[in-house]
Amino acid sequence: MMKFGFLVVMSVVSFCAVKAQKVDSLFFNLYTDSLKKGVYNYINVDAKLANGSWLPMTEKQLMFSSSAGTFDRNNLIIDTSYKGETVKIKVVLKADPAVWKEITVYLKKYLVEEKLPSAEEVTRPRQGGRNKKGVL
Repeated sequence: MMKFGFLVVMSVVSFCAVKAQKVDSLFFNLYTDSLKKGVYNYINVDAKLANGSWLPMTEKQLMFSSSAGTFDRNNLIIDTSYKGETVKIKVVLKADPAVWKEITVYLKKYLVEEKLPSAEEVTRPRQGGRNKKGVL
């Protein structure tokens, strides 16, 4: 009898744990307002659970697809030759395909190319700007 009672209690606890982990909805939580071509764009997706808590999601729980580029886990890589202005991204919960979310994200139009100093410029002593003790 005690074994039966233990099984009933464990079943109820297991059911509550599964219920608490049920995904109600998905949300994109992007770190930027636009995507860049030729780089890894991390697509951050959070799930709101039935108990009100939030859980970050990965390719283990989600299927990622997009109108351009390819996915490497949660990272979207858009080819530099892509000419579109936007990319549609869709995520579908693997455990329940009825739960999905789609977003349209613009591509960054103007990339500021930062010119880094050459090795010679970095190692060359600076001209001027030093005091009598040689300190800048």
